[in-house]
Amino acid sequence: MRDARLTAYARANRKQMSEPATRMWLQLRAGRFEGIKFRREKVIGNYIADFVANKPKLVIEIDGDTHDADDDRDRIRTRCLEEQGYRVQRYTNVDVMQNIDGVLIHLAGVIAGMRPPLPTLSPEGERA
Repeated sequence: MRDARLTAYARANRKQMSEPATRMWLQLRAGRFEGIKFRREKVIGNYIADFVANKPKLVIEIDGDTHDADDDRDRIRTRCLEEQGYRVQRYTNVDVMQNIDGVLIHLAGVIAGMRPPLPTLSPEGERA
C-alpha cells in the first residue's frame, strides 16, 4: 500500500521543481525523448524518483548539492530501485545546467543499451 504522505510530497514536488529538474523535464515530457513516456516525481516503494520510465524500466535522478558522491543513502536507494527492476541513472545539477546536450547524448546511449537488438534479416528477407 502506498504511503499517502509520500504521494502528497511527490505531488508538491511536481509543483515546485528545481531549475535543473525543470530543464530536464522539458526534454523528457510528452514522449519527446526517444519516444519514451516519463513520469516525474513518481513514488516507487518508499522513495520518490525524479523521473521514471516503465518501458524501459529506468529511473533518472538529478542530484543536487546535498548529494555526496559517497552517500550511503543514495546507494541504498539505488539498490532498492534496482531490486524492483529499474536501472538508475544519476546526473548532477551542474551536468544538467551546464551540459544538457551531453546529458541527453549519454542518456540516449544508456537507453539504447537497455533495448533489445533489432532482429536481423537473412539475405532472403527472413528473420535469422
